[in-house]
Amino acid sequence: MKNKKELLRLGRKLRIRKHVIGTIDRPRVTVRRGLKNFYAQLIDDIQNKTIYSLSTLDKDVKQKFPYAGNIKAAEFMGEVFAKRLKEKGINKLVFDRAGYLYHGRVKAFAEGLRKGGLEF
Repeated sequence: MKNKKELLRLGRKLRIRKHVIGTIDRPRVTVRRGLKNFYAQLIDDIQNKTIYSLSTLDKDVKQKFPYAGNIKAAEFMGEVFAKRLKEKGINKLVFDRAGYLYHGRVKAFAEGLRKGGLEF
């Protein structure tokens, strides 16, 4: 059985997903937090495809941050994610916080995306 906090988060996630839809023009970026790592995916909901994914386990991020469960690693990962999306020609997106509060690592990742030049 999942704990109460996780069940509440999943309820928030479902409420958010009713309104946040990624298209080919504006794909959806969703995040997942773990205790030691941070994960992000770029999704086109119309075709049900993951366009790109990245985590703090990636070699570029892991070199700079061996322990990646902190705000600095999440912000750096946001910058790397933004740079790689720019190379693919993606400039606009929709941010899905997946029920997590817009605080801490989630906020730092979003700010890293903005610093990298993405618009949402």
